[in-house]
This record gives sequence, structure tokens and C-alpha cells, in this order.
Amino acid sequence: MIRAIWTDYEHLPNSLPVSSGTNTRDFLSFFLFWLCSLPAIWFPVHKIRHLFTVKAYFVPVAGVVYFIWAIVKAHGIGPIVHQSNTVHGSALAWAMIKGIMSSIANFATLIVNDPDFARFARKPRDALWSQLITIPVGFAVTSFIGIIVSSSSNVIYGQPIWNPLTLLSNFLIGASSGERFGVFVIATAFALAQLGTNIAANSVSAGTDMTALLPRYLNIRRGGYICAAVGLAMCPWNLLSSSNNFTVYLSAYAVFLSSIAGVIISDYYLVRKGYYQIRDLYSARKESPYYFWFGFHWRGYFAYIAGILINIVGFVGAIGRKVPAGAQYLYNLNFFCGFIIASGSYYLLCRFFPVPAMSDHWNEVGDEILDVHVAYNASELSDEENATGSSHFKSDSMAVRERKTASGF
Repeated sequence: MIRAIWTDYEHLPNSLPVSSGTNTRDFLSFFLFWLCSLPAIWFPVHKIRHLFTVKAYFVPVAGVVYFIWAIVKAHGIGPIVHQSNTVHGSALAWAMIKGIMSSIANFATLIVNDPDFARFARKPRDALWSQLITIPVGFAVTSFIGIIVSSSSNVIYGQPIWNPLTLLSNFLIGASSGERFGVFVIATAFALAQLGTNIAANSVSAGTDMTALLPRYLNIRRGGYICAAVGLAMCPWNLLSSSNNFTVYLSAYAVFLSSIAGVIISDYYLVRKGYYQIRDLYSARKESPYYFWFGFHWRGYFAYIAGILINIVGFVGAIGRKVPAGAQYLYNLNFFCGFIIASGSYYLLCRFFPVPAMSDHWNEVGDEILDVHVAYNASELSDEENATGSSHFKSDSMAVRERKTASGF
């Protein structure tokens, strides 16, 4: 964006050492974006949705324009798609698998952090259909545009440029004022898309998790600002220094998130069969069925670590160490391996060491619930319900109706 306005910005003198992993120009650009994103963290989640509305209209249009512009500069899509592949046989197959795993890792954080936003839906189906359509279609279209645009660089400049922002900056070489304006608009779309991703996948999710850990001291807003500070301190430009570093980072990301997703899905769909006692989820009482062992659910932690261990040797190989070929092949399927091992381990542990508050059949409250009370009232709760944590608790909807009848509503 800045180069499109001031072309001399490209030649800004560098005062940072090579060991920093960046230069003055790139660090200043990153810092300005980081600084401008801080006000967006201030707003509550239900108000920041207007930013995503603007993003939903503006970013796809800019992406299509970028797609068409790259094709025009490459003199048609023919020279792009007719480029010969550089790998063959099993190497090609494993490259495709790695690409699939990288794509899954790209939105793995959205899979795990989905409840941070889905909880604002009025009914479960409101969150279901919107995500069932937009996530596969959105990621497929975005990936297709990225592949074609990146491949066009080999035709235009004679060398592959994996970073679309680097390719976009090359469009400024010898550009007219109209082309510079086009680059500015597309770069603005990239900045808006990144801002939305930072809020959805980082700030809100981190703030929600920190609120659950320390609700007395932290809220979503404060947690978001802590996340922003950590994001600056971790020097993220090192992750984008090369395509290899970026894919290794995504794979490592999937190693940890796949285990979390496996435990969550196994707990909800296989172990509890959709049943939760809403009020007890907000309780820190020892009698609560979700208090487990001194407040720790050891089955979940055990399954989470098991899902990581299946990939840990291959991860060591991905960062440059020599490991057995079998470990590398498992790591190429990192998300699936971690998910299957974590979910299977959790299910087996809960079968041999049953947890309280389960259901023998599918018992999701869903759209039937009329009201939810999370405050405790001693007159409403029997000692038996608090103490046993039996798997035969009444559903929340029935309990709410009984409370209303008993209270004379």
C-alpha cells in the first residue's frame, strides 16, 4: 500500500542487522499494520461484525480482480496451466497430500475456535449451514486463485513467486498511475482480510480462552490485547521468510490443533452424545460433574498428548533432523493422525473410566431449550443431583420447564 503511494519507500535505508530476520522497511510496515489493528480489538464481538460485512463484499471482488490481472499479464490462462510439473510419481502424490494437509492446517484454528462465534447464533442450524457452505467453497476458491496467481509469476517473471504480496509488489515495476492505484486497492483488500483473520482466529479466541482461565481479571478485550503483544514479541516475520518455513509452521500448527479437535469432537458426539448440563459448565464446585479430578480432566490431557506424540518424531524431521522414513510419512498426514489418535484415545479412556453427566442416546437439547439459568439456587437443586453426576440427568429443556412450573411462572 505504501509503495503504491510513495515508490521510494522500496529503497528505505535499512538499520536492522541481518540476524533480526527482517529489515527496516518490512518491520515498519508490519508495525504500522499491527498498530492500526489495535483499535479493532477494542470493540465487542457483536459490534465488530460490521467489519466482516465490509470484508465479505470488498475482499472477494479484489481477489477476482487480482486473479484476472495476473492472467492478463501472463497473456492468458493457457501458458499458466500448461506448465510442466517438476515432480512425478510418488513424489507428486506426497506433494499433493502435503498440500491438502497445509490447507487443512490453514483453517484448523477456525475448527477449534468455532464455538467462540457459533455461540452467538440463535439456533444450532444457524451456525451449521453458513459454515457448511462458505468454508469449503471459500477455501477452495481462495486456494484456486492463489495457485493460478502464483503460477502466473513463472510465466511473467521466469521464476516462481509463492508470496502473492511479493508478486503484487512486482506489478509496481514500471507501473502507470492507474496500475499503482489498482495495486493500492488490492493491497488494501489484503490488509482488511488479514485484519479480519487476526480478529477471528487470534484475538477473540485468545481472549475467550483467557477469560475462562482468569475471569476475575481478564475479559475478551484484555485477552485480545495480550494476544496482540505476544504476536509482536514472537517476531512473526521469521515464519514468512520462505515458503518452506511457512509450510513447516502450518504443519506444526496442525499437530497441536488436530489433537484438540479430536478430543472436543469425541467428547461431544461419541462420549456425551450431545448432552451437557448447561448450568454446571459454569460451576467450579467440587460436586459439579465437570470438576473431574481436582479441576483437571486427565482423560482429555492424556488423549491430547497421545495425539501429539504420533507426530512429534516427524515434526523433528521437518525442522531438519534425520528421522525414520515411516515417521515422515505419518507426519505428512499430521492432522488426520493426530485427530484419529486423540479422538480414539479419549473415547477408550471414557469407556474404561466413565465420566459423569453422559447420555445413553443422542440427547442434544438444540432448538428445544426455552431458557437457561446459570445461577445456582439452593432451593432448586437436590443434594443427589449435585453429588452423583449421574448419566441419567434430565435434559435442560425439561429442567427449565419444571423450574418454571414450580416457581409459578
